[in-house]
Amino acid sequence: MKTCVLASGSEGNVTYVQTANHHILLDVGTTVKYIKEKLSELSVAIEDIDYILITHVHDDHIKALKNFIKKYTPTICVSPQMFSELEVLKDYEKVLLYGDEIKLDDVDINIIKTSHDTSDARSFILTSDARSLVYLTDTGYINQKYFPLLTNRNVYLFESNHDIEMLLNGPYPKWLKDRVMGPYGHLSNKDSSIYLAKLIGQDTKKIILLHLSHKNNTPEKAMNTIHEIFTEYEVTFESICCAEQKNKSEMIDVW
Repeated sequence: MKTCVLASGSEGNVTYVQTANHHILLDVGTTVKYIKEKLSELSVAIEDIDYILITHVHDDHIKALKNFIKKYTPTICVSPQMFSELEVLKDYEKVLLYGDEIKLDDVDINIIKTSHDTSDARSFILTSDARSLVYLTDTGYINQKYFPLLTNRNVYLFESNHDIEMLLNGPYPKWLKDRVMGPYGHLSNKDSSIYLAKLIGQDTKKIILLHLSHKNNTPEKAMNTIHEIFTEYEVTFESICCAEQKNKSEMIDVW
């Protein structure tokens, strides 16, 4: 299994996952044109995408969905609640309504509920050939009941949305600051780092920090925070980077 974050941030999110038999997108929050260009840089044809998994229905995660299914025919995987809200899918034939799990021939996908200001929000743990990755974003906190599912995975694609001081001193109105910091908002750098310090293990090889706010965070602040927290928790781990809004990450072997 391989993965590449094609875009991540406040303006749009999309991640590519490749297994032996499947080409999967996690969210499609940019444009079809952008997705096609970034996949082409990986020598992947957009026509080969056979599954799209949606975490929730905010525009920065589904922006390309309508135009994507006008041109191409992947199976769209959503929860029943998301399906009820997505008019664009009402006449689309290839929809898979997920619950707690999706099983494909060479990849198992565990689905967990997250806490965001939408009617339903999910994140994913993908496992193929005994190798696994976590894709977790857009949540105010993580329910501890999911810790066993999230522990000691090979690759973590993990939200680190905002620096608390930048947010408090930034341009957002109070109601929006409260929303971002609240239980239905986003993980701060500090909260994300603490979760990761508790979750990663001896099999973990890579962490990519996702969904950095362009107004309330910087890659430097996110990286400094995670290094400080890991030192505090006596965790030694160096293979960490930040995803970018307009540049794809490296293609990562999940091993």
